[in-house]
Amino acid sequence: MIEFEGLPELVDPVLIAAFEGWNDAGEASSGVIAHLESAWKAEPLIALDPDDYYDFQVTRPVVEMNDGLSRSLVWPTTRLLRARPPGLERDVVLLRGIEPNMRWRSFCADIIDVCRELGVELAVMLGALLNDSPHTRPVPVLGSATDATLAQSTHLELNRYEGPTGIVGVLQHTFGEAGLDAISLWASVPHYVAQPPNPKATLALLRRLEDVLEIPMPLGDLDEEARAWERGVDELASQDTEVAEYVKELEERKDAAELPEASGDAIAAEFERYLRRRDRDTDG
Repeated sequence: MIEFEGLPELVDPVLIAAFEGWNDAGEASSGVIAHLESAWKAEPLIALDPDDYYDFQVTRPVVEMNDGLSRSLVWPTTRLLRARPPGLERDVVLLRGIEPNMRWRSFCADIIDVCRELGVELAVMLGALLNDSPHTRPVPVLGSATDATLAQSTHLELNRYEGPTGIVGVLQHTFGEAGLDAISLWASVPHYVAQPPNPKATLALLRRLEDVLEIPMPLGDLDEEARAWERGVDELASQDTEVAEYVKELEERKDAAELPEASGDAIAAEFERYLRRRDRDTDG
């Protein structure tokens, strides 16, 4: 049982969650939480008991040095943190977790209990999957929602996926069953360059998150890091003829599939994002 004593009273909180593991290709989604935790100086709220959900022979604890003088043991678990974005009169709860090894239903029930205690009524789950997307093109971000009204208001689709799922899919479904709104956003990571980090995919998730929540996201150096990442992959691909030809094939396939309407929507979305940022800068 989770002890809620000492939890603060939050203002209109929204949950943003990501999990390391199967749901996190290129560490793109967990990278969003790590970035926001640092940028917003998030403070710890609560951690789940790792004994309940993790097999320590599969997900092992880590020993860390403290200032070179002492050591501490960090157990794998799921933690929730509180952040108050600058200029915003609401709280954001960041969930930074590792996909549990067992008891997923109890795990999700615990997360729901914590969210109810904190007053969370909307959750956004982030994920990243390996796909045949070329690294030279914008990162596709697919989204779904548990409720038709929510899907329409956020310009997302109802969740119609069928097939194997991870903790992100299970948790989104559990939120819906509990009567809470839930959204999931998935970035497509090129399967031929799957090693983390992938700042370009992290940046794409942050921008889509900003659109959906209408909360300004601190991008920091991610633009520059994404360009450097792409240049690095370009260089690696140029050294292997087969990889270069494969990337070119993916580019042609992607460009042929892009409809003029889709391009127009992308331009309109980018222009709206620019206007929102300009208005915030002017107000500030």
